[in-house]
Amino acid sequence: MNWEHIVGQDKLKNLLKESIHDKRVSHAQLFIGKDGYGTLPLAMAFAKEIFTKENAHSASKVEHLNHLDLHFSFPVFKDKKGGLSQLFLEDFRNMILENPYSNSEDWNKVLNSENKQLTIYADEIDELNKKFSLKSFEGGSKILVVWQVDKMNISASNKFLKFLEEPPKDTLIILIAENADFILPTILSRTQVVEIPRIQDEDLENALRKNKQLTDEKINEIVFQAQGDWNIAQKILREENSDEEFEQIFVAWVRDAFQVKKKPEFLKNIVLWARNISSWNREKQKSFLDYCAEMFRLAMLQNYGNDDLVYKKIDSGGFKWDRFSNFIHGANIESILTEISEADYHLERNANPKIVWTDLGIKLSRYIHKSA
Repeated sequence: MNWEHIVGQDKLKNLLKESIHDKRVSHAQLFIGKDGYGTLPLAMAFAKEIFTKENAHSASKVEHLNHLDLHFSFPVFKDKKGGLSQLFLEDFRNMILENPYSNSEDWNKVLNSENKQLTIYADEIDELNKKFSLKSFEGGSKILVVWQVDKMNISASNKFLKFLEEPPKDTLIILIAENADFILPTILSRTQVVEIPRIQDEDLENALRKNKQLTDEKINEIVFQAQGDWNIAQKILREENSDEEFEQIFVAWVRDAFQVKKKPEFLKNIVLWARNISSWNREKQKSFLDYCAEMFRLAMLQNYGNDDLVYKKIDSGGFKWDRFSNFIHGANIESILTEISEADYHLERNANPKIVWTDLGIKLSRYIHKSA
């Protein structure tokens, strides 16, 4: 990955390059930020710069992810062969070469993991210890990139802590995570944290303008929806109808929610609605929560007359967007978004999804009937 191929983040790129030039590279760094902000691309460009300083011929090897001293560790699911990253390395390499901004949902799709929990297991750390006990193939540094280190289980984390405390000679460790809350404090304290901010709208706009077929209006719409996330921006470009399924599920819930107040028998539909969603993989469920939160925000903006900020409406299947938006206002929006946020938290903590979605569906049904 070349620095110039990374969307935006110019200030951070310069800081990372300067740290290499000035020989101030910490042996363990933690890149915190959404995948779509460029955490992995920055780590890869950083690694390439280090290897190239040592050997000018290393550049192409890093770009194709086949440098023998560049190692990746990432969450997987256990099958009959075990739960080691190397068993899925070819799939991971292909995904990253195609889109280095890929996230958890993309990785789940690649693995077709359904509801399986993707984790970095203790066996993975044992394997890393074996690999890094060997000498470097090219006589220089060895670099380990741990993608989504926040998916490391407790047993693996405790073993990895020792690896961090006593790293093999000439080893650089780059950890990547969206959230530091699920990382052991003892691991956090032994890393240099690099916060990756969202990509500036101007940088997203400039990147999108390379697509000559996009109008200014479409570019502005994508930038607004992406919220600084280049992965989301690319998905909007590729799948303009990607929200179709979410829209249908959302509309089904809204219609039952309005009926259930006068006709309690519609509560059964909400239970079935929850059961359907709970069968999805976790990342898809979390994506639907994001979709719901965004539609409620847009509905409130519509209700308060901010039409210019409402970049997306639901107008299919006879859905009355204007009528729906009248029910979303200052008296209930905070409660609605809080419930969605808590549902996201519980899913992340592996709560029973049927219970989470049933509870959410019923509570939101109450909130939308709350008067302004």
